[in-house]
Amino acid sequence: MMSDNPNQNSLPVIIAGGGIGGLTLALTLEQIGIHCVIYESVSELKPLGVGINIQPNAVRELYDLGLDATQLDKIGLQTKEWALVGLNGKEVYCEPRGTDAGYHWPQYSVHRGKLQMLLYHTVLERLGEEAIQTGHKVTGYQNTDQGVTVHITNKEGEPLEVQGALLVAADGLHSAVRAQMHLSQPPIHWGGAVMWRGTTQAKPIRTGASFIGLGTHHHRIVFYPITPADPVTGLATINWIAEVTMDNSQGWTSGDWNKQVDLEDFIHHFENWDYDWVDIQGLLRGATEVFEYPMIDRDPIPTWVDNNVALMGDAAHIMYPTGSNGASQAIVDARILGAALLEYGINNSALSAFNKQLCEPISNVVLRNRGAGPFVILNELDKRCGGIFEDIEDVFPEADRQELMANYKAAAGYAVDALNSAPPTIKTSKQVA
Repeated sequence: MMSDNPNQNSLPVIIAGGGIGGLTLALTLEQIGIHCVIYESVSELKPLGVGINIQPNAVRELYDLGLDATQLDKIGLQTKEWALVGLNGKEVYCEPRGTDAGYHWPQYSVHRGKLQMLLYHTVLERLGEEAIQTGHKVTGYQNTDQGVTVHITNKEGEPLEVQGALLVAADGLHSAVRAQMHLSQPPIHWGGAVMWRGTTQAKPIRTGASFIGLGTHHHRIVFYPITPADPVTGLATINWIAEVTMDNSQGWTSGDWNKQVDLEDFIHHFENWDYDWVDIQGLLRGATEVFEYPMIDRDPIPTWVDNNVALMGDAAHIMYPTGSNGASQAIVDARILGAALLEYGINNSALSAFNKQLCEPISNVVLRNRGAGPFVILNELDKRCGGIFEDIEDVFPEADRQELMANYKAAAGYAVDALNSAPPTIKTSKQVA
């Protein structure tokens, strides 16, 4: 469908940010015949980050973009199980994941940087090097009758103005576009949880591809492999997150949102964690680097759209990682926005449709994740028995645990039956005129 404004069709869609969401959007726009340019603030994209999970709803979208299992298997591992274990070492809940759970698509545990690099090189291959302008930070915008004027600062610190049909901001937690769109937005929200993250070479346990949460809702360790086990040594790269909830009455005082720390700064929180089925001390001490992060998000905002400008990914809905779906939702955002552009054309009607479909329900997911996401099972366990039990069925019957998990999956958009029966978000035979 053509845009309501014929002048807009000669202008590119401007994407602020070359992360997972922005790159997925660029590939989606190329797929449906829309010219776009990404402006990325860093001078060189590098494979930075930690382990993340890509849920089946997002894997489906990557497959529909032509990124197949062979490519994804090279950068990650198909997740087979999700399990919670209480502080006493007894199992609280477990379920199969991905194709083992009946999905038509797998779930992947991957290094975030490797996924970003896969998307980045695919964008270069399909759209050309001119499609990504690195060292260019989007600092603001102005809506116009022709589309949008985007304000940019280049790597030399010089201000530039670029004309676009639309601006889509995928510029993350500190989004300049969101800050302009919502001048009175509250500051970043920190609920008191601090995470220390690292990777260690160790033998995977249980299925060999299990995501395991161990401990309580306010004192836990999460770990899962992000590579297959080496056939000779049996070792895999295990991504781990150690988490403790602290007093947040003074706010986050470090000043750093991501800093490298010494193991001795936090390992004392886990010194008595001794289990015969996993070596927690060895797992933590085996990391060559450890990074500290506060668990943060932002309060939901009433709209992600201002005329010809839209937010997506973390710029729209930065969320606690408790649901393992932040990156997945950014991928889904890109595809749903692409579908709206197919239906309505390159105009603000498409952005409004995108906003109407996602803003309210995903804002609710942000709040669910703030309330522990699927780890709400551990919260409920604590209420019922203080986390200590002999037989889980006596204090927390299986039906109750499954209901909590099913409610979360439905809210997050990856309930198995609904996802399997849903039509493709974008039919690749279609293109914007």
